[in-house]
Amino acid sequence: MAKIKRALVSVSDKTGITEFAKELISFKVEILSTGGTAKTLKGQGLPIVDVSEYTGFPEMLDGRVKTLHPKIHGGLLGIRDNPDHVKKMQEFNIEPIDLVVVNLYPFEATIAKKDCPLEEAIENIDIGGPTMLRSAAKNYRFVTVIVDPADYAAVLKEMKERNGEVSAETNFCLAKKVFQHTARYDGAISNYLSSLTPEGKRMKFPETLNLQFYKLQGLRYGENPHQEAAFYREAEVKEPSAVNALQLQGKELSFNNILDIDAAIDTAKEFDEAASIIIKHNNPCGVAVSKSILEAYEKAKACDPVSAFGGIVVVNRPIDGKTAKAITSLFTEVVIAPDFSPDALEIFKTKKDLRLLKLPMDKGFSLSGFDFKKVAGGLLVQDRDLMTLDITKAKIVTKKAPTNEELKALDFAWKVCKHVKSNAIVYAKEDQLIGVGAGQMSRVDSSKIAAFKAQFPLKGAVMASDAMFPFRDSVDAASEVGITAIVQPGGSVRDDEVISAANEFGMAMLFTGVRHFKH
Repeated sequence: MAKIKRALVSVSDKTGITEFAKELISFKVEILSTGGTAKTLKGQGLPIVDVSEYTGFPEMLDGRVKTLHPKIHGGLLGIRDNPDHVKKMQEFNIEPIDLVVVNLYPFEATIAKKDCPLEEAIENIDIGGPTMLRSAAKNYRFVTVIVDPADYAAVLKEMKERNGEVSAETNFCLAKKVFQHTARYDGAISNYLSSLTPEGKRMKFPETLNLQFYKLQGLRYGENPHQEAAFYREAEVKEPSAVNALQLQGKELSFNNILDIDAAIDTAKEFDEAASIIIKHNNPCGVAVSKSILEAYEKAKACDPVSAFGGIVVVNRPIDGKTAKAITSLFTEVVIAPDFSPDALEIFKTKKDLRLLKLPMDKGFSLSGFDFKKVAGGLLVQDRDLMTLDITKAKIVTKKAPTNEELKALDFAWKVCKHVKSNAIVYAKEDQLIGVGAGQMSRVDSSKIAAFKAQFPLKGAVMASDAMFPFRDSVDAASEVGITAIVQPGGSVRDDEVISAANEFGMAMLFTGVRHFKH
């Protein structure tokens, strides 16, 4: 690579740009610039050459045309070891540009504003910036290109170590980053424009959907050893998730681990009180709340100790030594917590394969976004199921109203049932899951399996169903094991028959009006 002699700097995000430009000047780099960037750098007393002065053409059309000129793009795209290119550049007095520092108009931030007018969005579609970035990135063998201020330090470090040069390897990495960035930028524009109706209203689901995810890691294999797999993240993740958890120890996470971790964290988000959740094959097999995490874990494990073997444990409070000792008494694949005491870490170290994840779970994060399900030849897109329920607002449809104790238990059961695969039936008390029937083709079978799986007497417990009862048979099954109250969405053509059955057995029943299918 040749020494960097000339740079073009034009940035919307001016973070660190003055300091970076000063360092470039210390290498005797000539800096070309435009508009606000030139004004900022000149204001710091730096010797900047305006692009309009360099090209001989003024900025025009309200700044829409600044850098779209052969002296700019010829200087970026010219192949320096191609004699024909060099000759043509000399013929038209085109000087090489060795470094491009550009970041783009804030289109995504603009359209995120409430009631952003189309005209404002259009004016924040950058044309010259992406064009320069693409030109420079295409010619990465000879041009260094920076789109992210976080890369300033690394480029300066190489220039200092290599007498003003940047390595081909670094240039290639920076070029890849450019095309990733411009793809996301163009995707955001396409998503926005294709979401607008002819009347200017914005639809939730655009006509075309462009998605971009960033590879976090390759995985040993997918759901099964014969399937290759990788783990990707979204551009910005602000809520607790598998993506932003910090792994402190243990084997590399597997494809199935990550699926179960996601299910565990989503379930944990339902609870404000100290809670412990144990997930097995994407279903909760143990959930409990208590005044202490140790008690919550012990109660969660007691829900189904057989299924808890080899499960995923998540708690929403820091883990101390006593809790760590209790967890390590049973084989566990992954433990997730906001933090770990020093003695807890020492205990977990004795299980070298145990994957330990630190994940802050402070309240205050917002939940949003889409849920994607890939099908052959297409993609299903929907809102995430983030619906919550004030149980006191649910409709009492039976002669008997639930007691305060039953109401608390129904609230707990409804929160858990939302995270069980359909058809889902949950039996619970106010602080502990007792039995789960998951993923059955018949709801009454789920009711019977939940009873079969119960480790404690069900008399006086409550029942939650993720969807309506098509027949009274599930209520009959619940009555046989001593269930006293039920929460379900309602909406069946046989609701009257189902309510009548509950009245017959002296049960309380609530209708939520909300279904929580999870396929």
